[in-house]
Amino acid sequence: MNFDNWTSDAWLTFAQDHWVVIVVAVVAIFIVVNVVKTVVKWGLIAAIVVGIVVYGGYSVDDLKAVGADLTSKVSAELKDQAINAMAGEAKEATYTDNGDGTYTVKSSKLELTGKPGSGEVSVSFNGSTLGTWQLEGAVKQFVEQARKSAK
Repeated sequence: MNFDNWTSDAWLTFAQDHWVVIVVAVVAIFIVVNVVKTVVKWGLIAAIVVGIVVYGGYSVDDLKAVGADLTSKVSAELKDQAINAMAGEAKEATYTDNGDGTYTVKSSKLELTGKPGSGEVSVSFNGSTLGTWQLEGAVKQFVEQARKSAK
């Protein structure tokens, strides 16, 4: 098993789902350490730890899928909040020509950076980068409103 991909969240989820088994294993390890005084004890301890992981039935791919699902839900929520902020902050947004062929549109919560004619912008909401979005719908209206206000 490759434990390099296990995050702290994955370990926490595993511990919450299998806490009884973990407690029994810790007690067993404690007994083995105190009773068995040879190299065999480390083999028994390793077997107990591997048994817990295998008993859990989780693969690294399962844990990655859970993490990816949470990430997509958080991203969708942030995108919704950013679009709502665009509607509310369009009149106060400032449009700046950066002089290097790009422009920046800023408001109190949003920052969009793009190239004229490219059809996409990089979006940051409350300091968090949300990636590159297509310049359409609410995003396009936000940039156009800021551009009109700058003139």
